[in-house]
Amino acid sequence: MTTDDAQIDLSGKVAVVTGAAAGLGRAEAIGLAKAGATVVVNDMAGALDASDVLDEIAAAGSKGVAVAGDISARTTADELVATADGLGGLDIVVNNAGITRDRILFNMSDEEWDAVIAVHLRGHFLLTRNAAVYWRNKAKAGDGTVYGRIINTSSEAGLSGPVGQPNYGAAKAGITALTVSAARALERFGVRANAIAPRARTAMTAGVFGDAPETSDGQIDPLSTDHVVTLVRFLAAPASEAVNAQLFIVYGPTVTLVAPPTAEKHFTANSDAWDPADLSGALHDYFADRDAARGFSATELMASRD
Repeated sequence: MTTDDAQIDLSGKVAVVTGAAAGLGRAEAIGLAKAGATVVVNDMAGALDASDVLDEIAAAGSKGVAVAGDISARTTADELVATADGLGGLDIVVNNAGITRDRILFNMSDEEWDAVIAVHLRGHFLLTRNAAVYWRNKAKAGDGTVYGRIINTSSEAGLSGPVGQPNYGAAKAGITALTVSAARALERFGVRANAIAPRARTAMTAGVFGDAPETSDGQIDPLSTDHVVTLVRFLAAPASEAVNAQLFIVYGPTVTLVAPPTAEKHFTANSDAWDPADLSGALHDYFADRDAARGFSATELMASRD
């Protein structure tokens, strides 16, 4: 085994993957198992009953344990951490579970908003918080540090504000902020937390990306979950020790590190405070000559793989 191989080997590690019955979560769970990890998979009971994820984990030579339950319920997060602890100790959290209830803002119901926020943002919070408490307690009981990795699933929707996904976009933006906060809080204990914004063809994204194209021998669908799994394996592994509080977009063979927002323009008063008329004039004049279609939405980032 080369040094590089050792740095992405997960033998002896225990991972929790949510939303793991199908799609991206299933692929991530199997990928971590192939890297040597024991994997605790979570999804709703019916989805797990219909899934082959545990069979595939076993075929990879690893152990898999299923914990059925709603990830937006505190009891599910409690059980996931307890199960991982019973298997040798929690090392890796992959928050992936998600749903969509797409609707333009003025047609969105309270229930459609609440459902998406609950599964995505609350679900991420509960398991991230529980893992944080677990690792902090373990670190304080030992030499002060532990091995811990959090990979949260954000989205470019959280950067762009899609017209038909105000709930999903808001949840994903919140997940990015949650990840950065967790990374800062847990860094001193040895834990690393990062977020991914994957473009992957799954049942949940079928309406956006459509069916997979026909590919020749050796070709890989640019929206295959395999591309995402490779990044997740790195972020879960010892090799990612120096990577913390980052957001990555993964699309096909390209992984993009997203930089934090930068200031476009500072408007500073000539005195201790702005006069309302002066500020109005300064802002009016600036925006009069600026492209009106240019907003905070990261459309240029989404259009590029460079």
